[in-house]
Amino acid sequence: MVVVQVGIGSNVGDRMTTIRRAVGALSTAGEILATSSIYETVPFGLTDQPDFLNCCVTLDTPLAPGELLERTRAIEHELGRVAGPRWGPRTADIDILLYGDRSVRTPELAVPHPGLLERAFVLVPLAEIAADQSIPGAHVTVAEALARVARKAGDVRRVAPPPERRAFP
Repeated sequence: MVVVQVGIGSNVGDRMTTIRRAVGALSTAGEILATSSIYETVPFGLTDQPDFLNCCVTLDTPLAPGELLERTRAIEHELGRVAGPRWGPRTADIDILLYGDRSVRTPELAVPHPGLLERAFVLVPLAEIAADQSIPGAHVTVAEALARVARKAGDVRRVAPPPERRAFP
Protein backbone atom coordinates (compact mmCIF):
# COMPACT_ATOMS: atom_id res chain seq x y z
CA MET A 1 0.00 0.00 0.00
CA VAL A 2 1.15 3.52 -0.76
CA VAL A 3 -0.39 6.89 0.08
CA VAL A 4 -0.89 9.01 -3.04
CA GLN A 5 -2.27 12.45 -3.78
CA VAL A 6 -4.66 12.84 -6.70
CA GLY A 7 -6.05 16.02 -8.24
CA ILE A 8 -9.50 16.22 -9.83
CA GLY A 9 -10.81 18.92 -12.15
CA SER A 10 -13.87 19.63 -14.29
CA ASN A 11 -15.06 22.59 -16.37
CA VAL A 12 -17.66 21.06 -18.70
CA GLY A 13 -21.20 20.02 -17.81
CA ASP A 14 -22.34 19.62 -14.21
CA ARG A 15 -18.91 20.25 -12.70
CA MET A 16 -19.94 19.70 -9.07
CA THR A 17 -21.56 16.34 -9.79
CA THR A 18 -18.54 15.27 -11.84
CA ILE A 19 -16.16 16.14 -8.98
CA ARG A 20 -18.30 14.24 -6.48
CA ARG A 21 -18.59 11.21 -8.76
CA ALA A 22 -14.83 11.23 -9.41
CA VAL A 23 -14.12 11.19 -5.67
CA GLY A 24 -16.50 8.27 -5.24
CA ALA A 25 -14.95 6.44 -8.18
CA LEU A 26 -11.48 6.75 -6.68
CA SER A 27 -12.67 4.50 -3.85
CA THR A 28 -12.36 1.67 -6.39
CA ALA A 29 -8.59 2.31 -6.46
CA GLY A 30 -8.04 2.20 -2.69
CA GLU A 31 -9.12 3.75 0.59
CA ILE A 32 -9.83 7.47 0.52
CA LEU A 33 -8.08 9.00 3.54
CA ALA A 34 -8.85 12.69 2.95
CA THR A 35 -10.65 14.95 0.51
CA SER A 36 -10.11 18.68 0.14
CA SER A 37 -12.77 21.30 -0.24
CA ILE A 38 -13.87 22.11 -3.77
CA TYR A 39 -12.36 25.21 -5.34
CA GLU A 40 -13.29 27.22 -8.41
CA THR A 41 -10.26 28.23 -10.41
CA VAL A 42 -9.41 30.16 -13.53
CA PRO A 43 -8.30 28.05 -16.51
CA PHE A 44 -4.62 27.31 -17.04
CA GLY A 45 -3.06 27.30 -20.51
CA LEU A 46 -6.06 27.96 -22.75
CA THR A 47 -7.81 30.74 -20.85
CA ASP A 48 -10.83 31.21 -23.15
CA GLN A 49 -12.96 28.53 -21.50
CA PRO A 50 -15.16 28.12 -18.41
CA ASP A 51 -13.66 28.11 -14.91
CA PHE A 52 -12.75 24.78 -13.36
CA LEU A 53 -13.81 23.12 -10.16
CA ASN A 54 -10.89 21.35 -8.49
CA CYS A 55 -10.22 19.25 -5.43
CA CYS A 56 -7.58 16.82 -4.18
CA VAL A 57 -7.82 13.38 -2.62
CA THR A 58 -5.43 11.39 -0.46
CA LEU A 59 -5.72 7.72 -1.36
CA ASP A 60 -4.12 4.64 0.20
CA THR A 61 -3.77 2.30 -2.76
CA PRO A 62 -2.33 -1.13 -3.53
CA LEU A 63 -1.97 -0.14 -7.20
CA ALA A 64 1.39 0.39 -8.87
CA PRO A 65 1.79 3.78 -10.59
CA GLY A 66 0.89 2.45 -14.06
CA GLU A 67 -2.13 0.58 -12.71
CA LEU A 68 -3.33 3.71 -10.91
CA LEU A 69 -2.92 5.72 -14.10
CA GLU A 70 -5.01 3.15 -16.00
CA ARG A 71 -7.70 3.34 -13.31
CA THR A 72 -7.82 7.15 -13.34
CA ARG A 73 -8.08 7.16 -17.13
CA ALA A 74 -10.94 4.66 -16.95
CA ILE A 75 -12.73 6.87 -14.41
CA GLU A 76 -12.28 9.92 -16.66
CA HIS A 77 -13.79 7.92 -19.54
CA GLU A 78 -16.71 6.76 -17.35
CA LEU A 79 -17.35 10.42 -16.49
CA GLY A 80 -17.52 11.42 -20.14
CA ARG A 81 -14.05 12.72 -20.93
CA VAL A 82 -13.24 12.87 -24.62
CA ALA A 83 -9.99 13.78 -26.35
CA GLY A 84 -9.40 17.48 -26.85
CA PRO A 85 -6.70 20.11 -27.03
CA ARG A 86 -3.99 20.27 -24.38
CA TRP A 87 -5.22 22.38 -21.44
CA GLY A 88 -8.62 22.58 -23.12
CA PRO A 89 -12.09 22.06 -21.62
CA ARG A 90 -12.64 18.73 -19.88
CA THR A 91 -15.57 16.94 -18.32
CA ALA A 92 -13.16 15.16 -15.98
CA ASP A 93 -9.44 15.43 -15.40
CA ILE A 94 -7.77 13.19 -12.81
CA ASP A 95 -4.04 13.57 -12.22
CA ILE A 96 -1.67 11.60 -10.00
CA LEU A 97 0.15 14.41 -8.21
CA LEU A 98 2.31 12.51 -5.71
CA TYR A 99 2.96 8.79 -5.32
CA GLY A 100 4.27 8.42 -1.77
CA ASP A 101 7.86 9.63 -1.66
CA ARG A 102 8.67 8.26 -5.11
CA SER A 103 9.49 9.96 -8.38
CA VAL A 104 8.07 8.11 -11.38
CA ARG A 105 9.12 8.75 -14.97
CA THR A 106 7.70 6.64 -17.79
CA PRO A 107 6.53 7.61 -21.28
CA GLU A 108 2.95 7.71 -19.93
CA LEU A 109 3.41 9.12 -16.42
CA ALA A 110 5.49 11.72 -14.59
CA VAL A 111 5.18 12.01 -10.79
CA PRO A 112 5.44 14.42 -9.09
CA HIS A 113 3.08 15.92 -11.62
CA PRO A 114 4.93 18.28 -14.00
CA GLY A 115 4.07 21.87 -13.25
CA LEU A 116 2.86 21.08 -9.71
CA LEU A 117 5.14 23.70 -8.20
CA GLU A 118 3.67 26.48 -10.37
CA ARG A 119 -0.04 25.71 -10.12
CA ALA A 120 -2.00 27.32 -7.31
CA PHE A 121 -5.18 25.59 -8.50
CA VAL A 122 -3.59 22.29 -7.41
CA LEU A 123 -1.46 23.45 -4.49
CA VAL A 124 -4.31 25.19 -2.61
CA PRO A 125 -6.53 22.09 -2.29
CA LEU A 126 -3.48 19.84 -1.89
CA ALA A 127 -2.17 21.96 1.00
CA GLU A 128 -5.55 21.60 2.71
CA ILE A 129 -5.06 17.82 3.03
CA ALA A 130 -1.29 17.27 2.71
CA ALA A 131 0.51 20.49 3.69
CA ASP A 132 3.46 18.68 5.27
CA GLN A 133 3.93 16.19 2.41
CA SER A 134 7.38 16.48 0.84
CA ILE A 135 7.50 16.84 -2.92
CA PRO A 136 10.13 14.38 -4.18
CA GLY A 137 13.01 16.07 -5.94
CA ALA A 138 11.83 19.58 -5.06
CA HIS A 139 13.12 19.65 -1.47
CA VAL A 140 9.99 21.47 -0.29
CA THR A 141 6.70 20.55 1.30
CA VAL A 142 3.35 21.25 -0.34
CA ALA A 143 2.85 24.21 2.03
CA GLU A 144 6.25 25.64 1.15
CA ALA A 145 5.54 25.26 -2.57
CA LEU A 146 2.20 27.03 -2.13
CA ALA A 147 3.88 29.92 -0.28
CA ARG A 148 6.23 30.37 -3.28
CA VAL A 149 3.71 30.10 -6.14
CA ALA A 150 2.56 33.21 -7.97
CA ARG A 151 -1.04 34.10 -7.12
CA LYS A 152 -3.64 36.60 -8.26
CA ALA A 153 -6.54 37.75 -6.10
CA GLY A 154 -9.47 35.37 -6.55
CA ASP A 155 -7.61 32.84 -8.71
CA VAL A 156 -8.57 29.97 -6.38
CA ARG A 157 -11.89 30.33 -4.53
CA ARG A 158 -13.36 27.79 -2.08
CA VAL A 159 -16.92 27.05 -3.21
CA ALA A 160 -17.94 23.87 -1.38
CA PRO A 161 -16.91 21.61 1.50
CA PRO A 162 -15.18 18.30 0.80
CA PRO A 163 -17.39 15.88 -1.14
CA GLU A 164 -18.65 12.79 0.63
CA ARG A 165 -16.44 9.74 0.28
CA ARG A 166 -19.02 7.31 -0.97
CA ALA A 167 -18.80 4.60 -3.56
CA PHE A 168 -19.23 5.38 -7.24
CA PRO A 169 -22.73 4.55 -8.47
